Amino acid sequence: MAHPEQADDLFRTLDTRRLRHLRAAVAEGSLSAAADVLGLSQPALSASVKSLESDLGVTLLERHRFGVKGTAYAETLLDHFRRVEAELQAAWTRVGRLRQDRAVDLQVGCGPAEATRLLPRVLETLRQTHPHLRICVEYGLNERLMPLVRHGEIDCALSSVPKSTAHAGLRHEVLYVDEAVVIARADHPLAQRRSVHAADLARYPWVLARRWELERKALDELFADAGVEPVRATVETTSAVLMKTLVMQGDWLSFVPLEMVHWEQRAGLIRPLRAVHSSWQRQVGLTTRADGVPGEALATFMDCLCATARTAGPAQKEH
Repeated sequence: MAHPEQADDLFRTLDTRRLRHLRAAVAEGSLSAAADVLGLSQPALSASVKSLESDLGVTLLERHRFGVKGTAYAETLLDHFRRVEAELQAAWTRVGRLRQDRAVDLQVGCGPAEATRLLPRVLETLRQTHPHLRICVEYGLNERLMPLVRHGEIDCALSSVPKSTAHAGLRHEVLYVDEAVVIARADHPLAQRRSVHAADLARYPWVLARRWELERKALDELFADAGVEPVRATVETTSAVLMKTLVMQGDWLSFVPLEMVHWEQRAGLIRPLRAVHSSWQRQVGLTTRADGVPGEALATFMDCLCATARTAGPAQKEH
């Protein structure tokens, strides 16, 4: 265990100012370019990095005539610095919440489909097992939720997760696979057909999520695979309520996770169409910061979520 004096020396050595200087030098590959980014003179930046090297007793930058390159020592140091910086940002956010008298133990982001059955079950279980746990739920689509997780403004997000490339700085844990389908009102002209083709779907108005959402991208790909131009959305929205209301009130179509219309389907208000090659398997998962360490409240939530997901499972089609 380090003595208090050693700990004080360590914190003086690893002040964030010099670490940011080192990070900029490694990222830019040039002291002059990094100095411009930081608004410093090159001699001042060079002196800052050299003082850090002196205090640590290692070489952090390999200097050559074309610029600089971080050594293994620098990469290790900066990797840990990224994690510390993320935790400090999260702490700053938490302090802000406390100051505004909105103290909660956990901030959870949730997509519209997951707010239909899965999250309510988790919250009810936690109410019984951990009655003093205070949770705030931020509702939205991935375009809003992912940046909130990345910046430490919420602890996690329950939503669709990508099948291949993860979002930078984030960790995705898959819980189960759900299906996204084309939906219409129960008495829609296409609802009774045994098979509906892409060309049929293109004749009706669509209300859809915006283009960068996973479900919207998947729908465009399904139409392209069928050799048909992707549908033009008459309305784009982030509101699940608006999507479902338009569909139930007129001839509108939409493309949503089956889980999102579970209760409307059960009530006979909305029906998934028997559309040829127009369903998509989506991964439902939990997103956290890649460099974050779950606290007690988040760990408790994650354990309950995983257990609930194993028993609940995705919604099923009802024709």
